Amino acid sequence: MLTLLLLLTPAAEPPIAADLIVHNGNVWTGDAKQPEVQAVAVWRDRIVKVGTDAEVKALAGASTTLIDLKGGRLVPGFYDSHLHFLSGGQSLSQVDLKDAKDEEEFGKRLTAFDKNTPRERWIVGGQWDHDRTFKGVLPTAATVDKFVKDRPVFISRYDGHMGLANSAALKLAGITADTKDPPGGVIYRLADGKTPSGILKDNAMALVDRLIPDPGDAEILEAVLTAQKAAAEVGVTSVQDLDGSAPETRRKLFRIYQRLAREGKLTCRIDLRWPIALYKELANTGATADFGNDFVRIGGVKGFMDGSLGSSTAKMFAPYETDAKVTGVYVTEPDTMRSYIRGADAAGMNVCVHAIGDQANAVLLDLFADVAKQNGAKDRRFRIEHAQHLRSEDYKRFKDLSVIASMQPYHVIDDGRWAEGRIGAKRCASSYAYRSLLGSGAKLAFGSDWPVAPIDPLPGIDAAVNRRTIDGKHPNGWYPEQRITVAEAVEAYTLGSAFAGFQEKDRGSIWVGKLADFVLLSRDIFAPAEKDKIADTKVLLTVVGGKVVFERK
Repeated sequence: MLTLLLLLTPAAEPPIAADLIVHNGNVWTGDAKQPEVQAVAVWRDRIVKVGTDAEVKALAGASTTLIDLKGGRLVPGFYDSHLHFLSGGQSLSQVDLKDAKDEEEFGKRLTAFDKNTPRERWIVGGQWDHDRTFKGVLPTAATVDKFVKDRPVFISRYDGHMGLANSAALKLAGITADTKDPPGGVIYRLADGKTPSGILKDNAMALVDRLIPDPGDAEILEAVLTAQKAAAEVGVTSVQDLDGSAPETRRKLFRIYQRLAREGKLTCRIDLRWPIALYKELANTGATADFGNDFVRIGGVKGFMDGSLGSSTAKMFAPYETDAKVTGVYVTEPDTMRSYIRGADAAGMNVCVHAIGDQANAVLLDLFADVAKQNGAKDRRFRIEHAQHLRSEDYKRFKDLSVIASMQPYHVIDDGRWAEGRIGAKRCASSYAYRSLLGSGAKLAFGSDWPVAPIDPLPGIDAAVNRRTIDGKHPNGWYPEQRITVAEAVEAYTLGSAFAGFQEKDRGSIWVGKLADFVLLSRDIFAPAEKDKIADTKVLLTVVGGKVVFERK
């Protein structure tokens, strides 16, 4: 134990040879004390030395593995503060409809998938985008019935807040003209105002979701292994998994994470979040925000205030441009959410809550302030997931209330194609406000929201830095005043996410005593000449705990 303590003390020289040394690189440490070094030494799973090649290579011994970075850019392992690991892994084997250019292609993909899928299974997944495929018009059950009608289909819009059922699925769910909208959900109707169209929004999706068979252990394991392979390939070494599965599926998932960790097969560090409505279930185990080990943690909870902008269910103060009667929905009523937050916070859990609309964000900040006052001062690190559409007067409240803005920058370049059509230019100007939030003193944590957006952090970093929408219509940036620097974006995707998870002492930067998680890039994204090529950058090497888990051939 004494030897290990010496190794983790920055002022001390390790008394034994390093297990791994990476050298001859341009290492961005993410630490202000020494932001740029050439080399890093690792013993077991921790960093024991950073510095010049000569300083670090002095720790080499006969059994030390040396990796020549050949002048390449090394950065801390990327930490995704918000994704859905199981559904991300599952999505890689489900029908993919997001970039279908029109209904014809949409149908061809559905038909092909239908032919190659066992008849007893539902067709799920999809990730469709009606703004791209149907020119902004919502598809209907009849749209799907043209291609698949003899088995149930329930496919999600890519934001996960709207699902499309075919007639077979609607019939199985018993959804008719007499079915009422559930609280926090919308059954979209045809022009007669009565007949269900097949579109179900937010909590209404549960009417069909509850019928879809839960995945078994084998399917979950396959999805997790697929997901962690995808993560390693893009340099994601830690994630906060905001899983939205059914309770028994979530319990299976947690057990599988633990099993893989015990067997040394987990190559991505997992912080699994529980639904806030079930916080008592977690509290009864005694788990708090820091429960777990370096590979699997639990102790945080996640809730939903509202829906999404793309589904027109994000809760706004003013109506949507597309419908003067619509201001979005509260997926969870504020009084109920206040009770959940207060209880989970009192039990010592880290609380994060989804809020997208400007009203949802403003009210959630009020709730956080109320609970902090009631429960007393402590380091709680409340988080708002997405924090997309804000009033300018709310920027500073993030800093004043110590609320972290957990954001997914890829959304800005995706949503920027159509957001003004939903809420107008004025509200868009104060949306996805990275620069304004940083300027107010708020802390940012970046993630992907995979499978809603790609898991790859580099297109996300590019989005935060350049804000060029994916349709190519804003080459100089969509509301460019909200752009941030490469260093600020990388920090949000590393140390910012670690801070949001109470893990900044172990992760988020390349420094002595921290876990040896780092990534070699194909370009030096910090170089001004590479600013326009960030999204094209590839990960060449991913190291987790001092072990190479991915190497591009």
